[in-house]
Amino acid sequence: IHIHVPAGAIPKDGPSAGVAMTMALVSLLTNRTIRSDTAMTGEISLRGLVLPVGGIKEKTAAAARAGLKRVLLPARNRRDLEEVSSDARQKLEFVWLETVDDAVAGALEAPAGAAEGRSTAAA
Repeated sequence: IHIHVPAGAIPKDGPSAGVAMTMALVSLLTNRTIRSDTAMTGEISLRGLVLPVGGIKEKTAAAARAGLKRVLLPARNRRDLEEVSSDARQKLEFVWLETVDDAVAGALEAPAGAAEGRSTAAA
C-alpha cells in the first residue's frame, strides 16, 4: 500500500504522519491496538525506512504536556534530542526507529495471547 497525500493534509509541514498512518493501517489489518500512552512521528520511505522529520522539540513538548509516556521518533533525529526540553526528557521514554518493523514493535500492543506467554504456533 502506498499512500501519498500531496495536498490533502493542508496545512502540512512535511511527511511527519507517515509512521502514525502506517501504524493505524497495521493496527487495522492485524487487529492489534496502538498503545494509548505513545506518540509517534516520522516519514516512511517506500523501502520501509523511517526517515527524519522536523519539529522534534515541539512534538515532544506537546506529548509531555498531553501526559503521554513514550514517543517514537526516527533514529536519524537522535541529534535533535539536545533541543528537547529537560521536562520532556524526564517525562518521556524515547523509542528510536530505523524501520517500519521497529515502529510496529514500539507502537502496537502485543498480539492476543502473547502477554500470557501462550504460543500461537501449532503443536
